[in-house]
Amino acid sequence: MAGILRIAFKLLVNDKGKFAALLVGITFAVFLITMMTSMFAGILKRASSTVINIGATIWVMDPAVYTVASSIPIPDYILDAARSIDGVNYAVPLFSGGATVKLRSGVYQAVTVLGLDDTSLFGRPELIEGNIEDIYAENGFIVVKDAEFAKLDDPKLGTEFEINDNSAVVVGIAKVTSGGLFGIPSLYTTYNRAIQYLPTSRYTVSYVLIEPKNSDAIPHIKEEISKLGYEALTKDEFMEKVSTFYKYKTGLGINVLLMTVISFVVGLSISGQTFYTFILENLEKFGALKAMGAKGRELIYMILFQAGFSALTGYGLGIGLASLVIAGAKLKLPSYAAQITYTNLIFAFIMVVIIAGISSYIGVRKVIKIEPFDIFRS
Repeated sequence: MAGILRIAFKLLVNDKGKFAALLVGITFAVFLITMMTSMFAGILKRASSTVINIGATIWVMDPAVYTVASSIPIPDYILDAARSIDGVNYAVPLFSGGATVKLRSGVYQAVTVLGLDDTSLFGRPELIEGNIEDIYAENGFIVVKDAEFAKLDDPKLGTEFEINDNSAVVVGIAKVTSGGLFGIPSLYTTYNRAIQYLPTSRYTVSYVLIEPKNSDAIPHIKEEISKLGYEALTKDEFMEKVSTFYKYKTGLGINVLLMTVISFVVGLSISGQTFYTFILENLEKFGALKAMGAKGRELIYMILFQAGFSALTGYGLGIGLASLVIAGAKLKLPSYAAQITYTNLIFAFIMVVIIAGISSYIGVRKVIKIEPFDIFRS
């Protein structure tokens, strides 16, 4: 068997032009598939950036909420009720809303304002400049230094701006785990200052954040919240809900899926056609091997080896190229959201296996019908 596979390898690589064309087709398909799915994965993660950055174990919200940005205010008594549930270590309010900032240059810029619980400041970001206690100072705000930081004219400590005709001062500059999706800078302040500065409805609590005493208490807490007519989701469940919304209730999921299918079809067309041409040009060699005593299953092993070797090599080149492009893009474009995950790698691998399977099937059908007599007669 080792000798047969060695012959198959030499047949494959000796025709450098066909082998290169085969690798290019598979590499290009893997590259496109990985880029599309990685972009989608990065977008989904950034859509849940607030959930990741705040880090609460349980989020209480209106059942109609599908994304963090589309929060629906809930009554204050939900906060009190949450604090009284057995198994709750503590519960705090979170305000999340949009506002327009007037910079000192006179430019107006949309921002997201997060109001943290005044007592605990639960969910506060990690400061890289300033003191967290200064958030309690008059008009104090913390600015997140991310890809959108420059839209606020690169503020420094002490920079002043206006929010709804209210004066605000930058008292801290912070970093967060995940940047936002929609290109909007983020500001943190206290809960009471947020509801004072931003117009609100009758209710002001966007979410109630709960920290359970232990993981065993989570089902009971969720059940008690549901009795009140509201929904309690763990961090992972909320992120999954946001992902589901973008996958199935926006055009994003369909568009990415369509581009992925196109990438697969392109790769399959190029590699399938190239591999079929390769088989046709080597029919005489396969016929000679059959005349020398090679069995049909050994010829099938040769075809499978050639298709599998080409597919795995192209897979590695495609993943490597996609990784280089994504890494380079992130260095130049901080707002670039793509990220390669294990799911992306497994999905691309499955697509490559399908491409290799179809290509080898085409080759096997041709080789298995060959008769040595026909080869020598020609």
